[in-house]
Amino acid sequence: MYRFLLTPRWLALHVVVLLVIPAFVLLGRWQFGRFEERSANSDLVTSNIDAAPVPLDRLAAPGQPVRQDERFRTVRVTGTYDPAHAVVVRRRPQEGQAGFYVLTPLVTGAGTAVIVNRGWVKAGATADTAPEVPAPPAGQVTVTGRLRPSETEESSGIRDRSGLPPGQVLLINADKLGQGLPYRLVGGYVELTEQQPRPAVAPVPVPEPDVGPGGGLNLAYGVQWWLFIGIAIGGWIMLIRREVAERKAAGESRGAPADEEAGATAN
Repeated sequence: MYRFLLTPRWLALHVVVLLVIPAFVLLGRWQFGRFEERSANSDLVTSNIDAAPVPLDRLAAPGQPVRQDERFRTVRVTGTYDPAHAVVVRRRPQEGQAGFYVLTPLVTGAGTAVIVNRGWVKAGATADTAPEVPAPPAGQVTVTGRLRPSETEESSGIRDRSGLPPGQVLLINADKLGQGLPYRLVGGYVELTEQQPRPAVAPVPVPEPDVGPGGGLNLAYGVQWWLFIGIAIGGWIMLIRREVAERKAAGESRGAPADEEAGATAN
């Protein structure tokens, strides 16, 4: 009765099931791994944003990259803006509008400075038109903001290129921005959230990062892939049982069970 399981059609089905099961196991494990990774990242960013401000020099130094586990930490730094070396960052939409980020070095001491992203301004009439940028406050200021690592093509997904209008860049990269400056830049940059004294006119603040739901979807997908394993095995067993039932029914319809009919034929 079960010899049909060794026919080419059924052997092909067995191979498919045996390949599908480990594939679903691996896909489920991959999704569970992504769940753990994204949940850990969400928890890290949330805790960093909520942490009390610390002095910038505790987390960053000239020529030293910002550690990934320190990104979005709230820092505080005092210095004087250097508007002569300010630049704007192209292709930074905000709330559905095209615009620029405004970067201005904040000189923090003898020979050291940090890039401050002062916020967002809307784009001009054309892509090459310089935007209207409010001047930074004169004199000493205290900046509070989120510490961010320098952007790269890999981390941002933005392809850098040359030939831009003067004073415009595509990436916030402290190493590149520091070339030719009369001071050393801290690795990374500060995304301004508060400033004292407050200027009368300032760029629009950059919104707090959207942490999102963490890895909830990945967890659901992982469970889903592993449920598919049960469906595959259950479907395979169901097809076998149905085939057996159909063969028995076919034998009975001819007046005898399939195995007795086979024996009578042999005799």
